[in-house]
Amino acid sequence: MDMSDSHFMQLALEQAKLAGLAGEVPVGAVIVQDGVVIATGCNAPISDQDPTAHAEIKALRAAAKQLGNYRLVGCELFVTLEPCTMCVGAMLHARLKRVVFGAYDAKTGAAGSQSNVFENLNLNHQTAVQGGELADECAQVLQDFFKAKRQTQKTQ
Repeated sequence: MDMSDSHFMQLALEQAKLAGLAGEVPVGAVIVQDGVVIATGCNAPISDQDPTAHAEIKALRAAAKQLGNYRLVGCELFVTLEPCTMCVGAMLHARLKRVVFGAYDAKTGAAGSQSNVFENLNLNHQTAVQGGELADECAQVLQDFFKAKRQTQKTQ
């Protein structure tokens, strides 16, 4: 395991916890260029009233503004949950070098679980993808969030 991957996934986990505290599904993302974090994002579709406000999209938007370019060539994105089709599409359009995710998402994962959009060789850009980085820790944050949510619903 690459220590820098683990370090950056820990930073993404911090973003996920911020989302959870805000009542959002706890998913967090960071974008790294040359070993330096240039952008972060956490889930906010409820608070932003925006179905596209996934952690990855928020981080991509922030990184594009930071760099002054929608193409994030040479950048890496670390996210705590396997990205969905929408997010993978955005990642490919951004020309990311690599995507690293934590927990697999059996329901909507588009990087290997339900489909793997990254494997489409007909696309004009190829992004490397790696899953399972700190997978247990990432999954635990999600499990704890939904367990607490179910407990709250039972008491209401």
